[in-house]
Amino acid sequence: MNPKIGLALGSGGSRGFAHLGVLKVLERENIKIDYVAGSSMGSLVGALYCAGQRIEDLERLADTFRSKYFMDLTVPKMGFIAGEKFRQFVKLFSHGKKIEELNIPLSIIATDLVNAEKVIFTSGPIDRAVRASTAIPGIFVPEKIDGKLLVDGGVIDRVPASVAKDMGADIVIGVDVSQVKKHAEINTIYDVIIQSIDILQTEIVHLKMTGADILISPKVEQFSSKSFQYAKQIIQLGEEAAEAALPDILKEIERWKELRHE
Repeated sequence: MNPKIGLALGSGGSRGFAHLGVLKVLERENIKIDYVAGSSMGSLVGALYCAGQRIEDLERLADTFRSKYFMDLTVPKMGFIAGEKFRQFVKLFSHGKKIEELNIPLSIIATDLVNAEKVIFTSGPIDRAVRASTAIPGIFVPEKIDGKLLVDGGVIDRVPASVAKDMGADIVIGVDVSQVKKHAEINTIYDVIIQSIDILQTEIVHLKMTGADILISPKVEQFSSKSFQYAKQIIQLGEEAAEAALPDILKEIERWKELRHE
């Protein structure tokens, strides 16, 4: 009997492409993923993967992904970007599925801005949940669902390992891409907001244990949250980090099996 493996994919903008490298290695090593929990960019990668997109197709998609394609600017009130183009993108590549229709159980994390609470989506349209989870405060207009005003899941739970555990995982592998790019160019209000959030959330991750049994931290600190043009390099760094973590993952699996037989 094998343990149930949960994967907690953290937020980090373009650095979240490293999640694809991690998934690539886990697939290659036949380490079956039973549950996925994702915040922000982690919710996007997790949703498309759980919707049945192949890793090689997601790699090609990542290589052509540019934030400017989703810049449907609006009159700034609660955000500069309406987010409708992005929602349609998610709907297209998740085949218009609902979360409960996926082969791999998925939880998508968002933040209730009014009540300061974590919201976990386990059902409903994937596109709306991912749109909510990726709504960077001050940049994207918050998503309104069931009377809640929702923003980026990374605000409240950057690497949602506890959510994966609650889903039923025996072993949780967390992927943290929260490293801050130092000496970053700060030229626009977007840069100010993104860098501020990155600094804040990185400190939170350092101070608060993620709860993951294995934490993979790809060395993506040289990239900013908007370095989408470097998808190939970021994916490669995810692969390298996952390969380095393989001995610990396999050891944890064996340890779980031994405990089960005691």
